[in-house]
Amino acid sequence: MKTVLFVCIGNCCRSQMAEGFARHLGEGVISAASAGLKPTPTVSEDTVATMAEAGIDIRAHFPKQFDYRRADAHDVIVNMSGFDLPPTETAIVTEWDIRDPFYEDAGFFREVRNEIEQRVRDLIEDIRRNGTLTGDRVASYSSKKPRLWQRLTSRR
Repeated sequence: MKTVLFVCIGNCCRSQMAEGFARHLGEGVISAASAGLKPTPTVSEDTVATMAEAGIDIRAHFPKQFDYRRADAHDVIVNMSGFDLPPTETAIVTEWDIRDPFYEDAGFFREVRNEIEQRVRDLIEDIRRNGTLTGDRVASYSSKKPRLWQRLTSRR
């Protein structure tokens, strides 16, 4: 079984949805968790409601801080933050360009939820077939995106 960490900014919408779907659909294939670069105090009520519409209860979920020092404790990291994460020694990192539904209407939340569900299904299928991520699903770290994680995780 592979461990998968879903990362976004607040760990209140996208990564929580992905974790919910992964736990529901990936039993026996992946062990899922989520975290945020700058977690909010609670999971968005809209996220909880949107996932409930899909038959998945995430009311017990809560936002957690992404700890880059423990990144290699996971086999796969799915980055939805829009910012580069620090390099890892062993974890495979994949980038999902998914719009943030925070402060958007219910219809937008549903669109994002449906996109995340399909991507999680594809991720599970890839791991089920190949034992890992393959091909274009693996990120390369040649981008010049801002290193937000450095600013958010630095101690002052």
